[in-house]
Amino acid sequence: MKKTIVRTISTTALFSTLFAGSALADTYKVQKGDSLSKIASKFKTSVKEIKAQNSLTSDLIYENQILQISPETATVQSTQQTNYNVVKGDALIKIANRYNVTVGELQQWNNLQGTLIYVGQVLKVSAPGQTVTVTPPQPAPAPPPQPTTPDPSSTSEYTVKSGDSLSKIGLQYGMTVQQLKTINNLLSDLIYVGQKLKVTGDQTPPPVVTPPPAVQPPESSSYVVKSGDTLGKIARQYNMTVQNLKSLNGLTSDMIYVGQTLKVTGQATTAPTPTPEPQGDMITVAKSLIGTPYVWGGSTLSGFDCSGFIYYVANKAGTKIGRYSAAGYYDRSYYVDNPKPGDIVFFENTYKQGISHLGIYLGDNQFIHADESRGVMISNLKSNYYTAHFAAFKRFY
Repeated sequence: MKKTIVRTISTTALFSTLFAGSALADTYKVQKGDSLSKIASKFKTSVKEIKAQNSLTSDLIYENQILQISPETATVQSTQQTNYNVVKGDALIKIANRYNVTVGELQQWNNLQGTLIYVGQVLKVSAPGQTVTVTPPQPAPAPPPQPTTPDPSSTSEYTVKSGDSLSKIGLQYGMTVQQLKTINNLLSDLIYVGQKLKVTGDQTPPPVVTPPPAVQPPESSSYVVKSGDTLGKIARQYNMTVQNLKSLNGLTSDMIYVGQTLKVTGQATTAPTPTPEPQGDMITVAKSLIGTPYVWGGSTLSGFDCSGFIYYVANKAGTKIGRYSAAGYYDRSYYVDNPKPGDIVFFENTYKQGISHLGIYLGDNQFIHADESRGVMISNLKSNYYTAHFAAFKRFY
């Protein structure tokens, strides 16, 4: 009679055999233009599997992110292992799940009355003549990278001032908001004036706006207001700014009337200066930047504040202007009665007194600007907030 020899191998030996020569989970650095579906297709796996391996709760990924990638769980069959040696920490339910059988089947094949087993005990894990199906364990997903914690020994102290935020302070010291919160044990983004915060590195001073040199005004002459005149029109005629015209005449508003005598400086031009049409490309350039984050003092594609956004867009569209504050641009533009797309809309008394915010008019009461909380976006002039802070429509000289 032919003898049947049953070979018993340990779990470790079995998995060594099953995985010998197979690749472990790979890592992959996310490239520009990647998506989870694109990466899954490349590695012949699924989006669900990648999210499970990396503990992702959404499909959002970012450039240079490191992902763990491995093929989908494979089912491996073995006809050699029908017995199993119990090891420390085992339980019947755990062994049953590993070999895709039930606890009742294990009890039946091993004449067990209960679920008690002991280390070293040899258990049958399949019925005679059956093959064993083993599901190899999945590798644990790598933990997400943690932000670097600044060295406490190299910290200095910063006193919170009015208008400060964690992002603004972080920008000054080359730190992230999370690093500031970690080093100061903050549970939220809330800070208050006078609060002492630990910071690292050297402070980067904000860009200095150099005011134009003071120019002594020439002797003044007089001008009689005619029908159709506006301060902007008169100022252009005499190469003045509206603010200079108002200051010279003690005006507190833009209201003038026919027959009114105004002081002006210089000589009137023989013909009114042609009104430059707003750059048509400004709208295209501005809209292409929607979603760019807000960065205090920023004027590059890494981030903009409101005046840095105007500086970048105008220069890209062909209007060569310097880098000024909102108030600086206000003094370098003239009033318009009928705004056109591409004109500048100014706001006052937002985070400080006076002209403090600006954007590009799109028409139909819409304007595009760099919002402190949402970055470059389109807003409505008829909203309560912007209606309350509206100052003027103006156009660059």
